[in-house]
Amino acid sequence: MEYEAIADLPLTIEEVSTDRLERETSSEFTRVTTEISLTGPASSGDGTATGRGEDVTYETEDHDRLAESGLPDLTGEWTIDSFSSRLADLDLFPGGAPDREVFRNYRRWSLESAALDLALRQADTDLGSELGRTADPVRFVASTRLGEPPTTDRLESLRERVPDLEFKLDPIPAWDAELVAAIGETVGTDAVRILDLKGRYEGTEVDVPADPDLYERVLEAFPEAVIEDPALTDETRPLFEDSAVRSRVSWDAPIHGIADIEALPWEPDWLNIKPSRFGSLESLCETIAYCDERDVRLYGGGQFELGVGRGQIQRLASLCYPDGPNDVAPRAYNDPDVGDGLPRSPLELSTESVGFR
Repeated sequence: MEYEAIADLPLTIEEVSTDRLERETSSEFTRVTTEISLTGPASSGDGTATGRGEDVTYETEDHDRLAESGLPDLTGEWTIDSFSSRLADLDLFPGGAPDREVFRNYRRWSLESAALDLALRQADTDLGSELGRTADPVRFVASTRLGEPPTTDRLESLRERVPDLEFKLDPIPAWDAELVAAIGETVGTDAVRILDLKGRYEGTEVDVPADPDLYERVLEAFPEAVIEDPALTDETRPLFEDSAVRSRVSWDAPIHGIADIEALPWEPDWLNIKPSRFGSLESLCETIAYCDERDVRLYGGGQFELGVGRGQIQRLASLCYPDGPNDVAPRAYNDPDVGDGLPRSPLELSTESVGFR
């Protein structure tokens, strides 16, 4: 994915606005995000065009402060690259520093993705055309937690509605041998495509401590699953000495650019690409190109997007890694209650729209 293909796209911004979004989720928390709109003249010269992005920062207070303080002045004539450079010089949290530094990347991504959407609309084109890539159907998995205490109830409900659905699951120490066996009986071990151990988070509500017994249990029970973000400690590291196991390991939370890939304990075979983690389009494009050159397999990851952000990560997956176990399922899969009419994988995206959505 070549940054040079989009870096010089021009855009004109005349107005900036924000819209706070809120929704309950299947993970039993209230998700709040902010959709950011950049508006300028339409390509025809008549009317306006609007580019949109989504700030997926996780702290509600950060969104409340943004609504109160607004963003710095971003109006003017730019290219994608000059706009990105301007963002790098600005404090995008004028109402107060975020709790986690990575949230600065999240907000920057919302603005860069909105700028890309606007630039493409003002040029009356789409991202695939600029990159010379075709949008293919996106294979996706459903990411779901199993409750407290964990059961297979939600898996059963999802499978009743979508019989061939595949999953990304988050093991926790409460996953005993009986539950692991029940998961296999309910959906089949091959349907569990990703096991996210969440061992690389620190100081968040989703941290899961390293547990060698849990790691060994799921490694053996789901021999084809990608293993995401293990915590490597003196107790768990021996489980990952085998090259066959290492080839199943993927990384997510530590990855914000090429330097983070090069700092991993071994050369990866898999990576989870969450665009918001990278902050800039340049870093995202460089990282995807780096992985393409080294045959690192990629799949997209989501951040409980409530607005335009979900379609944008699906669009990137369709252009760059459509066949991966993409954690970019349509938003209905994140609803607290399992509804009817859930879309089936692979997801067909429109090939006729302009912009980046």
